[in-house]
Amino acid sequence: MPFLAENHIVFICKGMHGCTSHILPSAFSLLSIYMKLNLNDMARCLDLPVSTVDRWIRQGRIPIHRSGNDCIFKESILEKWAFNHGLRFSLPNEERKKEQKFGLTNLLPAMQLGGVFHDIKGDDVESVLKSAVDKVPVPAINKQGLYERLLEREALTSTGIGKGVAIPHPRTPLPEETDNSLITTCFLEKPIDFEAVDDRAVFVMFILLSTSIKNHLHLLSRLAFCVRDDSFVEFLRTYPDTSSLLSKIADSENLLDKADHN
Repeated sequence: MPFLAENHIVFICKGMHGCTSHILPSAFSLLSIYMKLNLNDMARCLDLPVSTVDRWIRQGRIPIHRSGNDCIFKESILEKWAFNHGLRFSLPNEERKKEQKFGLTNLLPAMQLGGVFHDIKGDDVESVLKSAVDKVPVPAINKQGLYERLLEREALTSTGIGKGVAIPHPRTPLPEETDNSLITTCFLEKPIDFEAVDDRAVFVMFILLSTSIKNHLHLLSRLAFCVRDDSFVEFLRTYPDTSSLLSKIADSENLLDKADHN
């Protein structure tokens, strides 16, 4: 298990009788790249007390392997774990790189990129999501995978947030499938039972794909702000055209930005 101390990267050999310094390219599929931080740095990354992180590691509640004072982990797995448990995981340097590459996206550009579609067909959650995924502007080769991830998320708990609105999204960000966060708006041909929190049938879906957890939460909070306004939902029930919807979104975001600055 050689450690590359400068980059805090650990190479773990799996499924091999031994590790050598001469590894053929085809064997890289047998390697997993892990990272190493000390316990104090890990606690800062998770914004948790050191004692809590230490206890959770000992209890096996968090996907981290302890070696002395070092925490060995796989970034993608720990980031998913934190997201699913409502926590924030941020490696300082990596987070800066993500923000420089992606930045935070507001609703208007995300919805412009995702597109607005009407009369999305389907008789149940599965079929309406299948029809909707066909409209999402991601490469065709990724559409089946996206559909499966959306179903996986619905199986956990409904993304129907009430008032006839649903916000389907994968459990984790998809930076490998989209260069920019986007929201595809889908007005359904007929309302569908999503087992929403208020038991109201869903008439509009906002399919949210994000490049990072931070961007996901940013867009989700802005969309929730809009939906909390009953007049906005009534506007959605008029099945507005693209221009009218985007104009309404721009107005709502202006109100939100003014509120944030007061």
